[in-house]
Amino acid sequence: MSDPVDLKALIRTIPGYPKPGILFRDITTLLADPGGFRRAVDLCAGRYAGDRIDKVAGIEARGFILGGAIAHRLGAGFVPIRKKGKLPHVVVGHDYQLEYGSDRVEMHLDAISPGERVLLVDDLIATGGTAEAAVRLIEMVRGSVVECCFVIDLPDLGGRQRLKRRGHGVFTLVEFEGG
Repeated sequence: MSDPVDLKALIRTIPGYPKPGILFRDITTLLADPGGFRRAVDLCAGRYAGDRIDKVAGIEARGFILGGAIAHRLGAGFVPIRKKGKLPHVVVGHDYQLEYGSDRVEMHLDAISPGERVLLVDDLIATGGTAEAAVRLIEMVRGSVVECCFVIDLPDLGGRQRLKRRGHGVFTLVEFEGG
């Protein structure tokens, strides 16, 4: 059966953003297309339909959009993983390195109970730093990461391999070679 919606064609590429030499893969055009958005959510949720998923954790900000829709489809709870200082209750956090400097992601300490099965969702996997930090948050509260799910993989940047080396499966819908 052929795919009725070409997801890759719905993703806009913006050269030179946020700095020269970068090809930014923008999923807002996919999200704005009703058929594309539905297809992306259906493909992701469909992969886990037979699994027990207690929570879907979405990484700020596009991971909230995708993760919320996937959680709804799976009948799971949703957990936002946010940048430092954005959550109002007691949090657990993890610092990680960026190309220049560092950053921190946080989630509420009580968002995931020990033993809960968690699907991690974001729009894109590049170097894997943010995703790896999010996985560590889930593990810190003794949640079990079922898999890491992304719409886009930039395989040249090594994020998929980084997560796999830590023992985590990675599912993506489309790849863009060369960043």
